[in-house]
Amino acid sequence: MGEWIDLAASDGFKAKAWKAAPQGAPRGGIVVIQEIFGVNHHIRSVTDRFAAAGYLAIAPGIFDRVERNVELNYDQTGVTQGRGISGKLDRDKLLLDVAAAIAAAGAAGKVGIVGFCLGGSVAWRAAAELSGLSAAVGYYGGQIIANKDLRPQVPVLLHFGEKDEHIPLVGVKEVQALHPDVPIYLYPAGHGFHCDERASFDKDSAKLAWERSLEFFAKHVG
Repeated sequence: MGEWIDLAASDGFKAKAWKAAPQGAPRGGIVVIQEIFGVNHHIRSVTDRFAAAGYLAIAPGIFDRVERNVELNYDQTGVTQGRGISGKLDRDKLLLDVAAAIAAAGAAGKVGIVGFCLGGSVAWRAAAELSGLSAAVGYYGGQIIANKDLRPQVPVLLHFGEKDEHIPLVGVKEVQALHPDVPIYLYPAGHGFHCDERASFDKDSAKLAWERSLEFFAKHVG
């Protein structure tokens, strides 16, 4: 369903991206932001799922400015390598690549953004700082708490796991208190519960969060 494309950012940098198009006319566009494991098999499958739901979906390679063709496994080696690359990211230039993906997805109409882990934090920042979006969904973005004072310019939906060992619930409650207009859902699961390739995958939580995300995008994107 999908294919690799090149995205040109406003500073001239070209990043690879996974693009998946629906069979019929698109309902809108969805930008999918990766975890620390790259645009790997799982993120490509998520992008394909959004296409199957009727959206033009694009997952930009936000690691490309540090290292290209990153595709890591969900094991300790992958975690170590992913954290190392993530730590070298220029978060401002990363947003240029996200903006390029938003522009490309905009060919389908309104655009939403969704991110997982690292990507969840990126989606939160994009909702506050980038133009061209109509909605944002974040899954267990740890840096959302550190950036809780940002003010999203579009409707946002957030998902967190109650048993997430990386994201304290007290921090999630701080976000909720500052942003009472942002729906925040908690699930009886740990970090990465959406990913069916991780040991922390929680089928019921993932299904419910996905349904809520699709409903949210249907309302705000199309």
